[in-house]
Amino acid sequence: MHCPFCRHPDSRVVDSRATDDGTAIRRRRQCPSCQRRFTTIEAASLTVVKRSGTTEPFSREKVLSGVRKACQGRPVTEDRLALLAQQVEESIRTAGAAEVEAHDVGVAVLAPLRDLDEVAYLRFASVYQAFDTLEDFAAAIAVLRAERDAGSGGTSGGDASTGDASTEGARAEEPAGRTT
Repeated sequence: MHCPFCRHPDSRVVDSRATDDGTAIRRRRQCPSCQRRFTTIEAASLTVVKRSGTTEPFSREKVLSGVRKACQGRPVTEDRLALLAQQVEESIRTAGAAEVEAHDVGVAVLAPLRDLDEVAYLRFASVYQAFDTLEDFAAAIAVLRAERDAGSGGTSGGDASTGDASTEGARAEEPAGRTT
């Protein structure tokens, strides 16, 4: 590593630590020629391969922007959005690949967003998964309800799919009866 002060071609690492978010390494270096110290930050690059085949650096801000649009008007704080974006980046980085498909970034967003806000999840999924019909929305809502019922112990053993289907049918009919 060249010294930024005297351009000496070598330097000695004095201290090395992970950054607060754990995505990079901060190194304090000292030049053997001028004895001055400087800091470098080293991070593994992560590249996103878009559908068109073009590549661009991964951007946590771009993930935040998409999720922020899905959460517009919802009771979700900026801190929760920032945490979600960090979770997405961490899950992608733990895969260990230097390049990741844009599709995989979207998949990484879906699970934490579903846990954060179901309405925002449906909004994001409708764009990401290209919902074309009301049936696409209904199917996604049915999956959310089934997962919620399974998570809360909504069925008492036996065949969970029949218990879920009967409650879904009752719920689907309620709004229609109220609109008269």
